[in-house]
Amino acid sequence: MLNLRAIDLNLLPVFEAAYEEGSLSAAARRLSLTQPAVSHALARLRATFRDDLFVRQSRGMRPTPAADALYARVRESLALVRGAVEESRGFDPSTSIRRFSVSIPHPLGPLLAVRLMARVAALAPGIELVFSTRSRPVDLEKDLVAGRHDLALDWIAPRSSALVADEAFRDGIVAMVRKGHPLLAGGKRREPVTRWPVVRLRPRTDWASSPVAGVKDWLDLGFRVGLEVSEMLEVLAVASRSDLVGIVPTSLAPLARMDFRLEVVPGLPPSPSIPVWMVFRAARRGDPSHAFLREQMAAAVGEFVAGANTPSRVATGKIGGGERTPSRARKPSP
Repeated sequence: MLNLRAIDLNLLPVFEAAYEEGSLSAAARRLSLTQPAVSHALARLRATFRDDLFVRQSRGMRPTPAADALYARVRESLALVRGAVEESRGFDPSTSIRRFSVSIPHPLGPLLAVRLMARVAALAPGIELVFSTRSRPVDLEKDLVAGRHDLALDWIAPRSSALVADEAFRDGIVAMVRKGHPLLAGGKRREPVTRWPVVRLRPRTDWASSPVAGVKDWLDLGFRVGLEVSEMLEVLAVASRSDLVGIVPTSLAPLARMDFRLEVVPGLPPSPSIPVWMVFRAARRGDPSHAFLREQMAAAVGEFVAGANTPSRVATGKIGGGERTPSRARKPSP
């Protein structure tokens, strides 16, 4: 059995920084240490755990499997310690130095990240935010359970009993095309939308088994997929420069119209109402600093997707933002 007295616990924040930054120099800057000091600390950790922990690469370092397993526990433990210290003092956003990792795979990810950064910087300048906005994140739920991410904004509800979800807002789907597209012609000149190929985001789950009610029925209108891409920006760019029909979240439609000159295809059935969730560990519900993070995320969402979005406005092409709903606790999906 490992004797904890033999471990210098001051080395654990060094390991955490090295793992998250992926390089000695970046970890040193984050910790306000010299690079040799970080290197020496990692050498002591290697001796303690009898593993290399990190393997040098042409750019930075790659963690070993042992480091991957260790990181989840170390980060969670350090977060508990930091949280306990802050709670004992009373959480004060203006002086807090907490660090949060936020994943936003929703297509609004980068734009919401900017909003959230601005809000937190104004209220809590010492809090550090790290973002992942990959539209197809790998093992997101597992990373949330392990503590690698503190919060996620996602349209897929969690299944793990360790996670809970608050509804942030409701989104939808709309078909959009470039100005001058034949689908925008009126009267008998208008062609069926199903004659035209669509460009859409490559789904994380099979559309046919979508966990969101109504999505499959809407897509079963007969759309023919011409191109699937990895990021929503690519959908907007392709639709604006071709005759492909872009499949776009209603929350992104105002930006698509303003910046890419896309227009909503009229005459389609109303979009299904798609809940978008703030997902996090159930154990964090009572953490004041985490509650502050959730409040700021809800406010950032409200700022961006403010405005009603009714079926009639979708059908006629008069799109507002997504429908903002009060944040409320939801049980995980079975």
